[in-house]
Amino acid sequence: MSDEDEIVLGVLRIHLVRKAVKNVHLTVHPPDGRVTLVAPVNTRSEVARAYAISKLAWIRLQQNALKAQARETPRQFRERESHELWGRRHLMTVREADGKPFVKLDHKRITLTVRPGHDLAKRAQVMHDWHKALLHALVQKLIAKWESKLGVSVSGYFLQRMKTKWGSCNPRAGNIRLNTELVKKPKDLVEYVVVHEMLHLIEPTHSELFVALLDRHWPQWQEARKELNALPLGS
Repeated sequence: MSDEDEIVLGVLRIHLVRKAVKNVHLTVHPPDGRVTLVAPVNTRSEVARAYAISKLAWIRLQQNALKAQARETPRQFRERESHELWGRRHLMTVREADGKPFVKLDHKRITLTVRPGHDLAKRAQVMHDWHKALLHALVQKLIAKWESKLGVSVSGYFLQRMKTKWGSCNPRAGNIRLNTELVKKPKDLVEYVVVHEMLHLIEPTHSELFVALLDRHWPQWQEARKELNALPLGS
């Protein structure tokens, strides 16, 4: 059980969550800089507020860093345009031909073949479908690998565009959701996100138990999280 509240400091709104933890945890979440403060159950509102005020400079520093973070410019899917795939940059070649559109990867080049006259929206959809197919192939292997390691069972998973999260978990339904933007990130970071969400099948919240589980199964999780959040965000 948890108790939720809000601390308002001028234009800054901090989501306060009281739960069964021993220590206070203050987090500035990418990419939008929203702030959460997790505190022990019996923490008084004025104590939580005083703590938040003492950390205002740190909060602003973190939010400013997120604002300065590189954001990937919208792709136009044109000749010699740069595209990220599994953490590496590839140049695009666009070809027109009758028949079903498709994408081919050859070393550092991505070839997008579309029918003559296909507009930007259609090219974007063809690329998105290709990205999902690549991500499906990897995620299926990762889930199978970690189900046995963690002793859990994933009832299903979903790939979708997500604006503020890399992944999410529904412990009751036993399924996880992953951001399709992950196809642009290094595969080890994709695996970290999968493991993170699967661990929520054991511990639904970001409690001390959850952190202990991360420490055990993915000791480098803090470095992985920092690297993931430092990479360019999708548009």
